[in-house]
Formats: sequence, C-alpha cells, structure tokens
Amino acid sequence: MSAPKLLDQVRTVARLKHLSLKTEKAYVQHIKRFIFFHGKRHPREMREEEIRGYLSHLAVERNVAASTQNVALAALLFLYRDVLKIKLERIEDIERARRPSRVPVVFTKQEVNQIIKNLSGVYFLIGGLMYGSGLRLMECLRLRVKDIDFSYNQVWVRHGKGAKDRVTPLPATLKEPLRKHLLRVKLRHQQDLQEGFGSVALPYALERKLPNAEKQWIWQYVFPAPKRAVDPRSGIERRHHLHDSAIQKAVQRAARTSRVPKRATCHSLRHSFATHLLQDGYDIRTVQELLGHKDIRTTMVYTHVLNRGGRGVRSPLDQ
Repeated sequence: MSAPKLLDQVRTVARLKHLSLKTEKAYVQHIKRFIFFHGKRHPREMREEEIRGYLSHLAVERNVAASTQNVALAALLFLYRDVLKIKLERIEDIERARRPSRVPVVFTKQEVNQIIKNLSGVYFLIGGLMYGSGLRLMECLRLRVKDIDFSYNQVWVRHGKGAKDRVTPLPATLKEPLRKHLLRVKLRHQQDLQEGFGSVALPYALERKLPNAEKQWIWQYVFPAPKRAVDPRSGIERRHHLHDSAIQKAVQRAARTSRVPKRATCHSLRHSFATHLLQDGYDIRTVQELLGHKDIRTTMVYTHVLNRGGRGVRSPLDQ
C-alpha cells in the first residue's frame, strides 16, 4: 500500500487536531503555493531559508497583508511540526509580520438602527444578534437551536474563539421574530426527515456518543442554508448553516442604502456593541466577558474609540 500524498496527510492531521474546514483549506493552499514557489521540491528537502524566502515573496512581490503572511507562516509551521515531525532549528529567526494597530470602525446608534432597518428576513436576525449580542459572524452562523434560551433571555456561544464558551444577552426585540423563524426552520427540518435526510454535522465525537442526535431538532442550525449539500469531510448530504459571504454582502448593501459614510463590515456591528455598552456606563470587565476576549488589552481598544473625534477632547478652536 502506497503512502498517502503530502496534502492528504495535511488534511488528516488537521482533522485530528479539530481545525476548522476554513483553516484546513487555507493551510493546504499555502503549503501548495510554498511547494510550487520552490519548483515543486519536497518540503523535507527545505528548511528555514526556504520558508523565509517564500514569506519575503509574499510581502515584497505579492504585497499581501500582514495577516496573510502570518497565516502562511502558521501553515508551514504546522506542516513541519505536526505533519512531517521535523524540528526547525532557527525558527525564532523567522519574524511574524506585524499587524498594523488600527482603531476599529464603529457606527453611531443612529447608523446601526438605519443599517438593521435595511436588513430583512434572516439577515435582520443575524445583524441584530451581531449588534445586540456582540457575536462574531461565524459564532452567529454556528448557533444551534439549543443555544437560544428564551426563558433566561440569553445566547450560549459554544466553542468560540480560543475554544471558549460564554453567555451573552438575547435582545428582547429579537425574541418574537426568532420564535417565528425557528418555526419555519422546524417545518423545513421535518420535511428533510420525511425525505430521508435531516442530519447535521456534530462537533467532535458526539455522533458516536449521542446516537441519532444528528437528526434531533435541538442540534439543528438556527440559520440553515436554503439547500442541502454534500459534506466535504463525511460525504453525507446535509443542510449546513448559511454561508458567511451572503451575510457580509447583505450588511454592505444595507450600509450603502443607509448612506453610512464608513467602511461597513459585519465585525463593525460587534465593535459597535462593545463601544455602545461602554458609552452606557458598563464596566470594561463585563464587556470583556461578553465579547469573549482573553486579554483585557483587546477590549481596551474601545476606550480609544470613545476618546476619538472630539468626544473625549475639547478642540482648542472651540476655546
């Protein structure tokens, strides 16, 4: 039996380490580009110098962002450390690209209201949760039915960034629209079951630990995709959650319609959630917990936003 190809080994190890599908794909792409950049040489024949040469190519010739350089470096370190089991001797000499320190784009309360008013249907609910509960886009899309607690008015974020769980408030404004939305989702799920489908991908080994849980209502996604698709890992036809690009485009469209003169992204709604809580007098530690930040310094960036634009400083011209 022949040994598996290198990229197949990368995929296997990525799944053993429970990396997300998006991370797996990014790592595979960077490893493939690294190999082609060096004339299809096997990575076993290359070391730190070749890694540095590839990263320099990305920075100088491709002019990619610092975050892209760091993902490329992470992919190559994963390849050598976890797949090939090769120890790089001078790895500390390979510097990570410094990401520019930027103040996040934050909407005013009026701008948020206008943007959310110009979202409709499922996009209105997702936009409302990102601003009203401070969820990241993918945290919102990965919500399961059991994660919405209408009795206690809270949302459970499972396995968020840094593999942490947290609880955040469920906006009262969204309770009734969410109930109606879930009734429609349940009808669609029942139809899938009647057609012989209705299963959903479960995290880790829950499919073995909880037999038939994949078809239970509480494990279904709150925001399922309109069509079923074949799971690239299991090969099973399932209904996944909505694709993130559809939400990003909807938010950008709503911002243009609202004539908001700022670069609108989904993450700007989360930034606005944090900033508006601080404006309303909430403690920064509370905001840190709601956002799921590991380090208080990450949350501190919103205090800089509060002090910008004349809100914290009186212009000398006005004196």
